[in-house]
Amino acid sequence: MLPALLLLASGSWIPQQSGSEAELRGLAVVDATHAWASGAGGTVLRTRDGKHWERLSVPGGEALDFRDAEALDGSTVVLMSAGPGDASRIYKSGDGKHWTLTHTNPDADGFYDAIAFWDSRHGLVLGDPVKGRFRVRLTGDGGSTWAAPASESMPAALEGEGGFAASGTCLTVRPGGQEAWFVTGGARVSRVFRTADRGRTWSVAETPVPAGKASAGLFSVAFLDGSRGFVAGGDYKDARLAALNGARTEDGGKTWVPAPIAPSGFMSAVVAVPKTPADLVAVGLAGSAISRDAGRTWVSLDETPLNAVAFTDARTGWAVGPKGTVLRFGAAAAGEALRLDRQVRPAEDLEGGAGDGGGFVGGQEEDGSGDIARP
Repeated sequence: MLPALLLLASGSWIPQQSGSEAELRGLAVVDATHAWASGAGGTVLRTRDGKHWERLSVPGGEALDFRDAEALDGSTVVLMSAGPGDASRIYKSGDGKHWTLTHTNPDADGFYDAIAFWDSRHGLVLGDPVKGRFRVRLTGDGGSTWAAPASESMPAALEGEGGFAASGTCLTVRPGGQEAWFVTGGARVSRVFRTADRGRTWSVAETPVPAGKASAGLFSVAFLDGSRGFVAGGDYKDARLAALNGARTEDGGKTWVPAPIAPSGFMSAVVAVPKTPADLVAVGLAGSAISRDAGRTWVSLDETPLNAVAFTDARTGWAVGPKGTVLRFGAAAAGEALRLDRQVRPAEDLEGGAGDGGGFVGGQEEDGSGDIARP
């Protein structure tokens, strides 16, 4: 365990050629050689050697924006596209070549934000509010079928409240457990919703991370166990805004205290690193950072703008971002890694900002600059 922890503390992001210029937001890491990435324009990428990426085709999904990917095993993957109404879909494949459309959002006013799985069979998909309440649908067969809970107690949404389909991490679960959490923004406050019975009943808590406008709030949530969690966010329209961008909990999400991430600015994703006691990694347009103490303190890792991140252990992780960016985390030979003393592209230098333009997030059309619009 110790060598792996030392690598996480001293590792760096190593650029990989994705062969794509798409905005990448979905990411699923299986092991050191297998991972999936997805994004705008029907983009689905796969690596089977940990180094080289191939583009796959999803029939009927060429115009979709695949915002989340979940790997159920070494060969099975579930993809979620985000968009208004029936543009929110779920596909499943056992080999990356043959795809099945397993679910289309039946709500004309709906918009899917993220999916997550407790195990290889049981999972849930989160959708923005319809008729004043967030939508949740469950699967018990590995994503082949989806249905609303038989009885669901979901607190009412606030005016303007929604989830951000920015990284596939506005929703998370405790693997093998009963809990799930999702985070929101766009309303007067940012909030965390929690279930302890796999989506049948929900409670909600406010957090200190500022919201108050359509582009601001919480974008991501991660839990180390059933008690210790962390949320991250900010304002995607101001990537370098020096405002509170994180909060942590030690009671399962009932209460939250401020916990700023360094560097300051917009963070779109935070994940717990499996097989470590207290390690978290956060990424966003402001860069990336690592915490070794459950989010109490952070160390800046890099300034490259990113959208999503995923790890399987302290040795194995990837991040994806604008313009087809794919980075692998690990020890690198001199000159290979993106280090803090090297000139990197700041967010404002990326044409089109956070997206490719002409897409949808959180139920509204993007403004043409590629920025994420709120519901």
